[in-house]
Amino acid sequence: MAIAIIHPYMKTFLLNKSLPKWIILLIDQVITSWAFVFSFLLIRQFEFTDLLRGHFTIYVGLYCLVYLAVSFAMRIHTGLIRYSGTDDIYRIFSAVFISSVVYGTAVALFVGPMFHLRSVNIFVVLLVNFFISSSLLIMLRIGAKALFYYIKRSTGGVRETVLIYGANGFSLLVKQALETSGMGRYNIAGFIDDNPSKVDKSIQQIRVYRSKDIRRLHNSLGVEKLLILSEDLKAPSNQKLVERAIELGVKVLTVPPTSEWMSGNLRMNQIQDLKIEDLLQRPPIVIENKKLYRDLKGKRVLITGGAGSIGSEIVRQVLNYKPETVIICDQAESPLHELQLEIEEHFPDADIRLCIADIQNFNRMYALFKEHTPQIVYHAAAYKHVPMMENNPSEALLTNVLGTKNLADLSITFEVEKFVMISTDKAVNPTNIMGASKRIAEIYIQSLNKVSQQAPQDGTALSEKQTRFITTRFGNVLGSNGSVIPRFRSQIQKGGPITVTHPDITRYFMTIPEAVQLVLEAGTMGQGGEIFIFDMGEPVKIVNLANKMIKLAGLTPGVDIDIVYTGLRPGEKLFEELLNEEETTIPTHHHKIKISKVREYKYGKVVSDVNDLLSLCKNGDELEAVKKMKSIVPEFLSKNSRFEELDAVTE
Repeated sequence: MAIAIIHPYMKTFLLNKSLPKWIILLIDQVITSWAFVFSFLLIRQFEFTDLLRGHFTIYVGLYCLVYLAVSFAMRIHTGLIRYSGTDDIYRIFSAVFISSVVYGTAVALFVGPMFHLRSVNIFVVLLVNFFISSSLLIMLRIGAKALFYYIKRSTGGVRETVLIYGANGFSLLVKQALETSGMGRYNIAGFIDDNPSKVDKSIQQIRVYRSKDIRRLHNSLGVEKLLILSEDLKAPSNQKLVERAIELGVKVLTVPPTSEWMSGNLRMNQIQDLKIEDLLQRPPIVIENKKLYRDLKGKRVLITGGAGSIGSEIVRQVLNYKPETVIICDQAESPLHELQLEIEEHFPDADIRLCIADIQNFNRMYALFKEHTPQIVYHAAAYKHVPMMENNPSEALLTNVLGTKNLADLSITFEVEKFVMISTDKAVNPTNIMGASKRIAEIYIQSLNKVSQQAPQDGTALSEKQTRFITTRFGNVLGSNGSVIPRFRSQIQKGGPITVTHPDITRYFMTIPEAVQLVLEAGTMGQGGEIFIFDMGEPVKIVNLANKMIKLAGLTPGVDIDIVYTGLRPGEKLFEELLNEEETTIPTHHHKIKISKVREYKYGKVVSDVNDLLSLCKNGDELEAVKKMKSIVPEFLSKNSRFEELDAVTE
């Protein structure tokens, strides 16, 4: 009750100020002196006659000097009392023990004979003093720590009741971070762990519960938040716990891996709200790092679209394999500049060359290849927004087809070892301009690969310098520029509504790092001409994604945030596919990567068709250009588009 009436100014002082070291040293000295006097008198059965003889003064004075020297040498007084822990307790025991040993030795060998002091059984005094002194010094620190946290909690306003996942050392570190840095905002209701040996036991006076108890704890204790290490999210059982918490309206917070904690200490700003990307991620991918090192170490690597979401991640991952030079090509100035700053911070020794260039411009790309002579090309530059490309087909063709053709032709001219193109699942049975343009780009580099890999007519062996063309095909990536997740997040922040095109629309999702890992792995295993498709997991219903994101924000769908259906956009289909009807797959050594067996095209016919297509495009004849696209890719049937009339003519 006395604490409750402390003046607010005094509370602020106690929270923000710490005692000077000399005061702590003085308090410790008073405590140990009193403890020694009490122990001495206790052994002497409180015979105060010794006080008058002077022997007592010698005994006490010497002990005070010895303890002062030992505690000063061990810096017992330098720690912040409010943050005392087990290490401080150990140091106190050590200091009192060392003082006792030094003092006892000094009395037995020097002081006693010198002053002709009669024995007072000093070693028994030291034994009693050891327990009294150490106990009082520890009690001082525990009491000060308890007072600090009590005041901190009392000034923290409304406190949030939280659960911590796990009952281990890491969980205790999280608990300590909440207590020391949380400014009294959190009341830790318990730990969640399904280990039978831990359930219903207590750790540091906090009980351990089963994951199935979360509903009861939410109802009875008012649990508002669940903290979980981000690395624990990947386990299916933990994802079920998180899903259960979200359904109950319990907000889930993630704690970064302990390797990211500054000096082993968790900062409060490192505790983040759970993101939808965290829920959709799958177990980590295992790739052959040794083979990637052999392929990339010491090489000159060109990455087009290097400032984009996929391209920039390729840059980051490639830099880990010690290439000689990384040439980053993009036409977006500001994102390229930001990427440069990031690389200079995280890879200060990397040799990077930043090139602002448009892949449609053959002369500019020729100059780039001539200057840097790349050995490996990762081609990620593309226009990818379906509705926008449906309204601007010429730009889609000039970038996705002509740009790819420029890069592929120059790769042969400059004897690039490997050309890896990033394609899309929208190239499969395309229903839009973007997907069809990417399919034509696939066809072109596959046919070019076949010509490139043909042995010379004079019967000599195939040159090792022949370019190998490889295509990787995958679906949507989480958090990429313009993807649905950032849009939903923005709509939620604005108070809604969330716009979904159709209640049944589904998409495949993959994290950006996961997709790029598979791109690099496919690039190492490719011999040329393959289309690698990735295991995208199960398709996700977009409306379910929207509902989950609303709940993650601590809101209720249909109450706080509405979901509005706007109708399919031009060129959009309900379900994405990874294979054409005529395609089959061949497994590879990596269970997440398969090779699509597609029909082959003759290079001469492809070149003729592509040149005709680009001529129509440059002449501004959109309808004829799209009609030509449909003749090159017969499975291209437009949906929700002004170009559907061309399918009727074709039929």
